Amino acid sequence: MKNFIFISPNFPANYFRFCRHLKNNGFNVLGIGDSPYDALSYDLKISLTEYYRVGSLEDYDQVYRAVAFFAFKYGRIDFLESNNEYWLESDARLRTDFNITTGFGVGDIKKIKYKSEMKRYYQKAGVKVARYHLVDTPEGCKEFIKEVGYPVIVKPDNGVGANATYKISDEDGLKSFLAANPRDYIMEEYVDGEVNSYDAIIDSRGNPVFETGNVTPNSLMDVVNNNDNSIYYIVKEPFPDVRELGRKTVKAFGVKSRFVHFEFFRLLSDQPIGKKGEVVALEVNMRPCGGFSPDMMNYANSTDVYKIWADVMAFDKTSVLTGEKKYCAYAGRRNGKNFAYSEQDIIDKYGQNIKTVAAIPDALSPAMGNTMYLATFKTKEALSAFYKDILMESPD
Repeated sequence: MKNFIFISPNFPANYFRFCRHLKNNGFNVLGIGDSPYDALSYDLKISLTEYYRVGSLEDYDQVYRAVAFFAFKYGRIDFLESNNEYWLESDARLRTDFNITTGFGVGDIKKIKYKSEMKRYYQKAGVKVARYHLVDTPEGCKEFIKEVGYPVIVKPDNGVGANATYKISDEDGLKSFLAANPRDYIMEEYVDGEVNSYDAIIDSRGNPVFETGNVTPNSLMDVVNNNDNSIYYIVKEPFPDVRELGRKTVKAFGVKSRFVHFEFFRLLSDQPIGKKGEVVALEVNMRPCGGFSPDMMNYANSTDVYKIWADVMAFDKTSVLTGEKKYCAYAGRRNGKNFAYSEQDIIDKYGQNIKTVAAIPDALSPAMGNTMYLATFKTKEALSAFYKDILMESPD
């Protein structure tokens, strides 16, 4: 029997489904987390062969001892994953230390976590990338801005999501940013674009077994920094140009046996980087699109991506089919806003479309809002009408 260690299997809460299908496929599913066992959901408990609680997942020594315990008790570890951006570096270190060869190791970290390194591999795939400068001296930053012009975007070279990401529009903004003594930041030319993603489950030969994508009409950076509502949707079919570049990016990064979420900008205007409508690189994420996106992929494709992924881990293929295709909308409302339509109004009007209404965990709310609505629609027009209603604020 093969052994699969799943790091932090209880967060997000929907990730128990990955574990359930792994167990159904014959794995020993061995969970490591920092939550008490009694706090785990029943569905997760019955999906795990065993659970090892550590005081903190941030403490590598504790997690290392947990992996060593499982290796001693169950034998060689075949897979180790968290499917979570936050733990990718720790996952890679553990794989290297325990000679687990089914995923990225320490030597791969720079290319999958550092935005400046990602650009080289995007270029290898034939994808255009924004010009950039690793933040150093005021003089160096000014010289770069002289080349590309204001505004510029600054963000941690090794960061998660849109955390600590800012737009600098003038010299005063630059002075304020530099006065904060930023460390390990990357500065990029501003790209006027809409985020289009390539989401896929990749087999051990680097071939896609399942493909989809999403569109984020508003900037995640603005959502976080302005405490705004959050919206994005899963497309009915991947855009052909995004799918083509996504597949090339998979090959360039050497991705195998993974769920991936690659982000691209579709240009909204002619710019130095390219013409309106062209697709250029943003960043790669070597894990599923965050939060409840896997559920949205299921709703949009009438399928089960949790099982597809677990099948690829176990058999390197799947017999799971996709069915009717729809758009699946995510709307994350922000607390404190005076919406024109109440939650009940929205449910009354869109009840036949709505799949889920739920509170967002605090750890995800900066980027995803406080209350989420997932809904499916057969047409783009119906999707747009839903967004208009659910985000409309009362003038009173």
